[in-house]
Amino acid sequence: MLSLQTDQRQANQFQQQNQQQLLQHHNRESSFVLSTEIDGSSSSSKLSQGVVEADEDMLMSLAHQKYKSGDFRLALDHSQAVYDRNPSRTDNLLLMGAIYYQLHDFDMCIAKNEEALRIDRNFAECYGNMANAWKEKGNIDVAIRYYLVAIELRPNFADAWSNLGSAYMRKGRLTEAAQCCRQALSLNPRLVDAHSNLGNLMKAQGLVQEAYSCYVEALRIQPTFAIAWSNLAGLFMESGDLNRALQYYKEAVKLKPTFADAYLNLGNVYKALGMAPEAIVCYQRALQSKPDYAMAFGNLASIYYEQGNLEMAINHYKQAIARDAGFLEAYNNLGNALKDAGRVEEAIHCYRQCLSLQPSHPQALTNLGNIYMEWNMMTAAAQCYKATLTVTTGLSAPFNNLAIIYKQQGNFADAISCYNEVLRIDPMAADGLVNRGNTYKEIGRVNEAIQDYSHAIVIRPNMAEAHANLASAYKDSGHVEAAIKSYRQALAIRPDFPEATCNLLHTLQCVCDWDDRKRMFIEVESILRRQIKMSVIPSVQPFHAIAYPLDPMLALEISRKYAAHCSVVASRFSLPAFNHPLPLRIKSTGGNNRLKIGYVSSDFGNHPLSHLMGSVFGMHNRENVEVKNLERSYFKMWNLHCSGQQPQHFKVSENDIEYPYDH
Repeated sequence: MLSLQTDQRQANQFQQQNQQQLLQHHNRESSFVLSTEIDGSSSSSKLSQGVVEADEDMLMSLAHQKYKSGDFRLALDHSQAVYDRNPSRTDNLLLMGAIYYQLHDFDMCIAKNEEALRIDRNFAECYGNMANAWKEKGNIDVAIRYYLVAIELRPNFADAWSNLGSAYMRKGRLTEAAQCCRQALSLNPRLVDAHSNLGNLMKAQGLVQEAYSCYVEALRIQPTFAIAWSNLAGLFMESGDLNRALQYYKEAVKLKPTFADAYLNLGNVYKALGMAPEAIVCYQRALQSKPDYAMAFGNLASIYYEQGNLEMAINHYKQAIARDAGFLEAYNNLGNALKDAGRVEEAIHCYRQCLSLQPSHPQALTNLGNIYMEWNMMTAAAQCYKATLTVTTGLSAPFNNLAIIYKQQGNFADAISCYNEVLRIDPMAADGLVNRGNTYKEIGRVNEAIQDYSHAIVIRPNMAEAHANLASAYKDSGHVEAAIKSYRQALAIRPDFPEATCNLLHTLQCVCDWDDRKRMFIEVESILRRQIKMSVIPSVQPFHAIAYPLDPMLALEISRKYAAHCSVVASRFSLPAFNHPLPLRIKSTGGNNRLKIGYVSSDFGNHPLSHLMGSVFGMHNRENVEVKNLERSYFKMWNLHCSGQQPQHFKVSENDIEYPYDH
């Protein structure tokens, strides 16, 4: 006799990663009542005592034996032989219905019980077993109606009371469910199904110790009751005691080798322990026992996905959906696998199918938003993330992604607010700290950035990005030695870190540290060529590249990559295209037609820049261009800027000649 725990669609997530779920399924089989007495009065036609009846009795006995041993196909053969001899034998019709149920042919189960009821309308067991089949077909209301009919015909029908409790539980009517289980136990204190179902009710209400006591009592009465072992394992699995859960699930499948739900959960435990091959075997065993088990296909697909075997993952997610067209997680996870395989349009279709079934599905909304963001469709992406936040309060990813959009749009205040929410949800989110630190750094709040990077390193000491970003903040604040130390720490953690390698080289150049300079430039040039080939934004900025001893064509290619990147960033602001004004005619004063150019820099005088620029001034055609050095005016403008003034059309001058400057 078997018990029901939870609805198939209420799959729990044992572990949650980017959007990939580990699906968990609990035990949900119902207790059957079979007529074990060979009673000729149950048939509408009396058979003579003799060889024919003896053959029927022998076949019935064999059918019952094979049913109890789990050999349902052979049990059906024997039961069919009885049916061929006597199609009106109601105890055999009841048995045939039970066999079809175990073979997951619920329609035939219902048909055989209805056939028996046409012969004997007061056959309470038939109503009870039909209710079990309707419950498995998902029609809980019809199941409840049939359980109530069975109980009306037989008020002391303990199994029907127990199964009615399971049905009420699936409808969320927990008080009525508990009353039914207790009524069943008052009729039959040794009914292990009722003890197990009562344990499930206690567990659903968070009463873990009471649930444990119910399962233990069921096992005290019947130590071979596989359902109770499985439910007990589920308690330990949810409490994090995976070794105990493993032990009890193994006991469940040992006692019942065809226990598909227990194999599924045993696979979940193996997966949580990092034992993927063993998990795969368990999911496959579940499918052997129950070939249409959508959740087993889904969990098997998740293993293949994590192993990077995308084709196998895609295939198994599709098989899960083929067996359960309402399997939301399978649509979402299939979308993830298709996206990783580069089949983005198909991935979008899967996310939209998931959302058509449940418009508020948070993972599908987030994943669809991620695709829109990758496609630079920031408005659509933001709508998806905001929709996610209206339906869930526990996810940090939508806040993090919204922050990225706000930051790209220059809305730093809202970006920081979103990162604050990320850290409210998960104060130990090192990534969130680094991202918020990056935002602080970009708006000049370097000290706060340093605090966030340092906090992230405390949480995750081996987070190379945090060390590299801390180094950058130190460099910006003038702590060059500390920056060099942090860059080297980042590279010690992750030697293949292009940004840290290039930034360390630049920082060493700033303090004239020429040790190992030649080797580092060879390494940096190799990195840059590889990044250009891969269409990745180079780790050296264009102006730095010009100053480095690099191939000029490589420096040009770096500039082109940055220009293309800036075009993408500019497009996010949804601004109209810039129309260049027509060239203005050069005004002449006093007959002088030359264009006046003023060079402004704080680095003129006895400074390397001044020496480097010396040859540039002489390259102008003096017949058309008049060149001026505006060093003093630069300092005047800089002082105004530092004082907080914003001069409009400020005029700088050199040798009594004025030049307009638009700030």
